[in-house]
This record gives sequence, C-alpha cells and structure tokens, in this order.
Amino acid sequence: MFSDTLTKLFSNGMMVEAIWATVYMTLLATLASYLLGLPLGIILYVTKGKGLTPCKPLNLILGFIINLLRSIPFIILTFAVFPFTRLIAGTSIGNGAMIVTLIIGAAPYVARMVESSLLEVDNGVIEAAESMGASTFEIILKVLIPEAKPALITGAIISSITVLGYSAMASTIGGGGLGAIAYTFGYQTSTDDVTWICVAFTVIIVQLIQALGNFIVKKTDKRIKK
Repeated sequence: MFSDTLTKLFSNGMMVEAIWATVYMTLLATLASYLLGLPLGIILYVTKGKGLTPCKPLNLILGFIINLLRSIPFIILTFAVFPFTRLIAGTSIGNGAMIVTLIIGAAPYVARMVESSLLEVDNGVIEAAESMGASTFEIILKVLIPEAKPALITGAIISSITVLGYSAMASTIGGGGLGAIAYTFGYQTSTDDVTWICVAFTVIIVQLIQALGNFIVKKTDKRIKK
C-alpha cells in the first residue's frame, strides 16, 4: 500500500524527527518573532499621527524598514541574510540558521499584526485612561495590551501558521522538517505518498495550532459568552 521509501522513513524515525523539527522551528521562531515584533508594533502605534506620543520621522523610518523586509519574498530573503545567519548561528544551513532566517522574515509581519490589533482598541478607553493621568507606559501596559489581547492572540495564530509555511520553504535550502522530507524523498524521487503524508502532517499541525488559539481566544475574550 505504501512505498518502501515511506516505510523506511517511519521505521528509522526520520518522519517523527521531521515532524518535531517542524513544530520546534515554528514555535521557537514565532515566539522570538513576537518578542521582536510586539515592541516594534507598539512603537508604530504610539508614534503615528494621532498616537500617544506622535513622532512622524521615527514612524516613517520604522514603517519603511518593516515594509521593505515584508516585501522581500522569503526565499530571496533567505539567500540575502546568509552572512548574518552565519554570524549568529555559525552556519548558513541547518535548523539553527533557518530559525534565525524565520525570525527575520516573520518579525516585520508580526509588527504590522500588532499595530493592527492595537488600532482595534476603542479610543474611548484610552482617553479615559489619559484623563485619569495614566502615563504612556501605563496605558500601553494596562490598557492597550489587555484590551487588544484577543486580537493579539489571533495574530499570533496567523503568524505561527505563516512561519510554518516559511519553514517548509526554508527546508529546500538546508533546513530540516517536513518540507525537507517532502522535497528530498518525495519530489526528487517522484514518491508521491511521501509528499502527501508530509502534506497531511502539516495540515494536522495547522489545525492543532488553530484549535489551541481559538480555545485561548475564547477564554480571554470578554466579549464572548462563556
């Protein structure tokens, strides 16, 4: 029923290792991207024209850099940052290097997602906090982030799925994971069942991420009746 190649991939543990590598790269890169993208998104929000601390030059420069990085196709970005990944990870190939590249590719995307999430917060809530003498930092920490939490979590779900897609592309140029298995043992050898089983596992991972995200949003969104 299954090809010898697929049977061997399961028997020697390569398929399980590829699944773990995909999950590992996706979660770690998403987390690191948010650690970078969250403050960048907040800066974009507070420095805009009608933001908490308007600063047009900073907003324009930061927005330009983020848009520039977002406009570069991921596969091209991967080649472009080879020197940087080699500097950080000690190599330009392998899972470590690919995680660095995934972070560079995803962080600008996350920054815009965060900015969009913050823009959904009702201005009335912000104005009320300002009228009570809250500082910019207090408004960000105690008003903006809590109010935008459901949207931020939804953005994290979308971002993680995007990173998962990036990781599959990165696999074709030295990374590991399901993308590498599908490309090396599926596409290059015309073994269709290997390719499709990798597709199936990728879909399962996406569904699990989406289900977990939806559960967290339901628990944290005060607008949803429990």
